[in-house]
Amino acid sequence: MGLCNTNLTLSAAQATPEAVEYTEILEAEDRPWVTVVWDDPVNLMHYVTYIFQKLFGYSKAKATELMLQVHNEGKAVVSSGSRDKMEHDVRRLHAAGLWATMQRDD
Repeated sequence: MGLCNTNLTLSAAQATPEAVEYTEILEAEDRPWVTVVWDDPVNLMHYVTYIFQKLFGYSKAKATELMLQVHNEGKAVVSSGSRDKMEHDVRRLHAAGLWATMQRDD
């Protein structure tokens, strides 16, 4: 039995591992950051609604919707954008006494 000697070449449609990794990095960098507010046992619901209105300019209805999401689901995304902006939003929420974190959008 002899060995078959064939030349294999990658077609343009096939991606190299380096290209796949680079694409994944670019896609990760394109994802915006989000600010997440977490439920806590301290702040009253009307206070959280008030803070969402004052810090983010949400209507009372939108602020109430987000507050109820925090209350019922344990968390809510309240803003999204650049990392710097989300860091700023988290600091403002902390200053108001709310529990908040930032992360890449899913």
